[in-house]
Amino acid sequence: MSTLKTAAVGETVRVKKIGGAGAIKRRIMDMGITKGTEVTVRKVAPLGDPIEVTVRGYELSLRKADAELIETE
Repeated sequence: MSTLKTAAVGETVRVKKIGGAGAIKRRIMDMGITKGTEVTVRKVAPLGDPIEVTVRGYELSLRKADAELIETE
């Protein structure tokens, strides 16, 4: 299983499934990350947290814990 957390900088992946439950899953979906959406990893902070991605034409920063919940193809 690959997740957004393991994607390399510059890589574009498609969201396969969003893990988590309740408020956490809802918050990720409210940011525009839904099944089938393409996400491009732009930058990773020097200590690895957060991860900056481009999704639906805008840039978004995600914590590693949240990125680990996003399963990719």
